Amino acid sequence: MNNIDKKHDLFKQALDHTKVGLIITDPSLDDHPIIFVNQGFINMTGYYPQEIIGKNCRFLQGEETDQVTVDRIRHAIKKEVSITVQLYNYKKDGTGYWNELTIDPMWVEEEQKLYFVGVQKDVTTEKENERLLAAALAEMDQLSTPIVPIAESIAVLPLIGHIHHTRMEKLTAAISNYLSTSKDEYLILDLSGLYEVDTYVAASILKLYDLTDLIGTQLILTGIRPELALKTAEIGEKLKIMRTYMTVKDAMNALHAK
Repeated sequence: MNNIDKKHDLFKQALDHTKVGLIITDPSLDDHPIIFVNQGFINMTGYYPQEIIGKNCRFLQGEETDQVTVDRIRHAIKKEVSITVQLYNYKKDGTGYWNELTIDPMWVEEEQKLYFVGVQKDVTTEKENERLLAAALAEMDQLSTPIVPIAESIAVLPLIGHIHHTRMEKLTAAISNYLSTSKDEYLILDLSGLYEVDTYVAASILKLYDLTDLIGTQLILTGIRPELALKTAEIGEKLKIMRTYMTVKDAMNALHAK
């Protein structure tokens, strides 16, 4: 074996050693077929080289493969530019998996010819972790804004933690949707669990007051701390007409005494 052959053999061993899938395609041939696959691709997909050499990569696609992403890949190949996407593909046994695919054009000077190199990584676990995290965060959001009916025409919403812009938007939507259906006469907003009361919180409470007023529900504040009234002169004036109590229990006693 001469030195060139040794280098080629070493290069192939290196490509087969890597855990990522690697393919090389030839756009000059009919239907832009695969001309090389490494062991990583075989391990990832379950296909043997003799089953796929000479075929277009579309055999990895299936029912849940996003065609918009496929079109992006085709456009990048047509323009001869690099692209990285995450695509839902299918293994030989029909198992679906998330494929992080990077395609790069490769110009071989000695041949004066263009090839494309596709590097593929199975990111199914990472995608599932992302989904679980998103679901957990959504559940936390739901738990952090529970509107609880506690008596006829009375509901309570305990605010816990921090109020920020995104949470305020979700809070406003949740209150609007709930009250539009329930038609409760009173909504008790308990502030005792807030970590910090700042100007944004004060302004947000004013917006919630205006929202509930439009719906026809009276907003009652409990657990209010003195610093809230001091944040802005505006909320201080508005608090004069808003009903406030030290605790939810105090508010309930007052409402039942009516």
